[in-house]
Amino acid sequence: MSSSRYSVRVAGFGGQGVVTFGYVLARAASLHHDSNALMVQSYGPAARGGSCKADVILSEAPIDYPKTGLVDVLVAMSLDSYSSFSESVKEGGVIIYETGLVEISEKKEGVSYYGISALETAKKLGNSLAANMVMLGAVQAITGQVTLEALKLSIKDRFPRFVDLNTRALEEGFRLGKRARE
Repeated sequence: MSSSRYSVRVAGFGGQGVVTFGYVLARAASLHHDSNALMVQSYGPAARGGSCKADVILSEAPIDYPKTGLVDVLVAMSLDSYSSFSESVKEGGVIIYETGLVEISEKKEGVSYYGISALETAKKLGNSLAANMVMLGAVQAITGQVTLEALKLSIKDRFPRFVDLNTRALEEGFRLGKRARE
């Protein structure tokens, strides 16, 4: 990770584990990767189905401002989140999207796009709720910002009863991300 700020925005709708994705990423960076991390979350009034997002800032230097302007990475878990936030990605940035829910007709110039079938993969693992961890594994493979081992440790902290499922989901996502990057 470079010393400058690196920002990841994950967005979708309530029930997709967007905030949990951000929490696991920020915790992995700050506790298991010797970096600084900050997460800011926002969500609509509906607990399930309303829009939500989590912005995670990663940096080797102290983080003195919690807001993100343009982001390095957008993880779009729904079409609405893609439509709302695709313009917030920096030139040279990355958009990683859920292929089962997001169809992209026009791509922004200067941005790399990676489609990941996180929901389908999570269903094959036995629990669609693990789609967020599939996507997190793909983000690691594509960006390399936080080590896979740090993410696994963070998952162990966050999901003591569901470590196996979420770790398998992370690893499957990592494989999908590597394949998408090739």
